[in-house]
Amino acid sequence: MTQAPVEPLIMRLAVPTVISMLVSSIYNMADTFFVSQLGTSASAAVGIVFSLMAIMQAIGFTIGMGSGILSSRRLGAGKRDEANQIASSAVFLVIIISSLIAILGLIFCKELMVFLGSTPTILPYALDYGSFILIACPVICTSFVLNNLLRNEGKAFYAMLGITTGGILNIFLDPIFIFYFKLGTRGAAMATALSQLISFIILLTMFIKKKSNLTLSVKYISKSAKTYLNILKTGLPSLSRQGLASIATMTLNIQAAAFGDAAVAAMSISGRITFFLFSALLGLGQGFQPVAGFNYGAKKYSRVKRATLFTAFFGTVVISTLAIICFIFARPLVSSFRKEDLDVIIIGTKALRFQCLTLILCGINVATNMSLQATGHIAQATYLALCRQGIYFLPFILILPSKIGVLGVEIAQPLSDILTFISSLIFFIRLIKELGGKKDEDVL
Repeated sequence: MTQAPVEPLIMRLAVPTVISMLVSSIYNMADTFFVSQLGTSASAAVGIVFSLMAIMQAIGFTIGMGSGILSSRRLGAGKRDEANQIASSAVFLVIIISSLIAILGLIFCKELMVFLGSTPTILPYALDYGSFILIACPVICTSFVLNNLLRNEGKAFYAMLGITTGGILNIFLDPIFIFYFKLGTRGAAMATALSQLISFIILLTMFIKKKSNLTLSVKYISKSAKTYLNILKTGLPSLSRQGLASIATMTLNIQAAAFGDAAVAAMSISGRITFFLFSALLGLGQGFQPVAGFNYGAKKYSRVKRATLFTAFFGTVVISTLAIICFIFARPLVSSFRKEDLDVIIIGTKALRFQCLTLILCGINVATNMSLQATGHIAQATYLALCRQGIYFLPFILILPSKIGVLGVEIAQPLSDILTFISSLIFFIRLIKELGGKKDEDVL
């Protein structure tokens, strides 16, 4: 991690992570695709529950990224026992929090689905789908933590193995549960829950079989509140990023619902396709982050600077290429999900094309945010994480639809991406200058 050439090292770690992210995105799209065959309201229900899953992802990523970055730094500094304590405490913390979410969510499931944006016609499908996702909440959240711990210590292949196996299984189980067993949206949720359980078992096995440099054990669970606060503080940018994704999706659904179920379904479909493209960029960033964190802990600042520059450049090239292809084929991509509903196709195609125009700016956004987080610039990283789907997006999505109709729903995220890029560029330049002014040291 501190000696191999930076660019090949990032690519070696990024390839499994990109695969994991793409497979996760594909099985999310598979849920949307198969459920969409049941009708527009059923398709919209997946979009409603997606904001719930984003909450689970926020919990898992906050604790997983926080503990992963901290344990990576400890390993880089040769402090293995401290790394074990952080990892074990993180798993304990996520099990407690996710179990509480599952219990409260199931008790107030109907109220929760309405709060997330369900209309009366969407609600029955959302209840069927959401209840099983809530049952699987502890498994889903803990899987995110285990995945991030493995990835941040450079074991990206093992992290990929757990995530992709579950994702591929989900794709095959969806049509079987939905159509063969005639379980509808409930079947899609059951397929997702079962697949997540398999992912969890595989990821946990990596620690049991000592494939990880970290040891998970009850004896390492910290009794100090400071340990948990440090995990949460370091993961705060991820909480901002993922938590706001949930709030943004919920707000988007509520605003789109004013224009009918077709608008909710269209934004759900275009959002799934956009996330598929964005997941490639996130995968690259997550492959870069352990390199940055490990080398920053080892005080190899020149390597961190080089890694950040490479990730920003290569990420921009990748996302630009994907965005151009998606822009060209936007209509057939959207219509493949819901070809029977022209309103869904029209709204979804316009939203997807607007988003593709600004995705090319996101390479700098992701590289800057993840580098700031990995190097301990928590306040700056948190601010940037708040920008894309919070500081900029929420005012746009709350104001524009009432002024310019459904077009306001379609362009809220692209406008937010432009302003986020400007903010990111300022932080990016400052960070590169700061890293360039630090002298490498040998801490081992």
